[in-house]
Amino acid sequence: MFQKLVSHNDDLRRLVEKGYAVAFDTNHLIVRDIPYLDADGVRQTGALVAKLVFIDEDRVRQEDHQVFFAGSVPHGLDGKPIPNLAGGPHQLTLSEACKDVVVQRSFSNKPKATGAFADFFDKIESYVTIISGPAIEKRGANPYTFRVVEHAAPDSIFKFHDTLTSRAEITDLVARFKDDVIAVIGLGGTGAYVLDFIVKTPVREIRSFDLDLYYVHNAFRSPGRVEKAEFGKPKADVYQARYENFRHGLSIAPKFIDSQSSGELDGVTFAFVCVDKGSARAGILDALMAKKIPFIDVGMGLNRKRGALNGMVRVTYFSAADAQVVRDKQLVELADRPDDVYRANIQIAELNALNACLAVIRFKQLRGFYLEDAPLYNLLFGIGDMKIVSESELP
Repeated sequence: MFQKLVSHNDDLRRLVEKGYAVAFDTNHLIVRDIPYLDADGVRQTGALVAKLVFIDEDRVRQEDHQVFFAGSVPHGLDGKPIPNLAGGPHQLTLSEACKDVVVQRSFSNKPKATGAFADFFDKIESYVTIISGPAIEKRGANPYTFRVVEHAAPDSIFKFHDTLTSRAEITDLVARFKDDVIAVIGLGGTGAYVLDFIVKTPVREIRSFDLDLYYVHNAFRSPGRVEKAEFGKPKADVYQARYENFRHGLSIAPKFIDSQSSGELDGVTFAFVCVDKGSARAGILDALMAKKIPFIDVGMGLNRKRGALNGMVRVTYFSAADAQVVRDKQLVELADRPDDVYRANIQIAELNALNACLAVIRFKQLRGFYLEDAPLYNLLFGIGDMKIVSESELP
């Protein structure tokens, strides 16, 4: 990563050539060995950190004029905090490889003449002049150590740089998915959206299963670009081709999961069950519960009422410990109804997407990514009144 970025970005190359201790940590530029004076006039050493926004695989740009600083408050020759740095206390989680850089504050010093820095070289030079100037004058400090700290960054599960995570400063929260192996069972309307959301979540592996073919009606209830050549192909092939350029660790198989599907579920840490037939669901639940895999089952029921569609969207969570208790509450259909052949099976894309959203949000609550106020195991969203009714107390 180091050589690639330096060779494709002139401003980063100039920083290295001038002697700055440049390093890169996922989506951040780090410049170590920045001298400064503390409140007692003692020379200290800190580090500057700036966000990298990737234009493509090789080129980067700044996000804004701000930087982060690993160190205490820099002081001037007069023993007072250096003025016009703005910002304030701030925390930023970097990777394990850069654990020596502990960000404590942010600085905001916009250049008066232009209102923006020309590039990273301009930005770092400006902040070093302000922060290190007193230490250079009083202690003969030198920020140009020509030290290269080239980390072997951990391989990303994505084939593109995840700049959203660093820009939102949620790297520590996203790391909570790194050991997950997720199964998405069923790629109908809701399952297709669940897959889309999970593909963009940095879980270690995704396994998805659907034996059906991809028809025109599926195109109206699935995310992404549609190609005519996809119609009539297995859904597994369609979605594998649609997402394999986005991430590693994705496998979509044209298989039917039932109580005998133990091997396919080995190592799975969480599953989403997205099927609309009760008999199929029963076998899937048997398989997941036998292996003590926690899972979420989704469902939707729509009908015409007063000339419009009404109904419910359901998300039901089965923990490894309480799966049988939840199953006994008969919240999900486990058998085919006699009149299924006459059923209209109405499903609409936005409700499929909503169903998937609620399911994935609930999963991310379980991982600590989102706040969880109550251990909900069942959520029902009513179309007519736009309200969610939830249950959290189990016997």
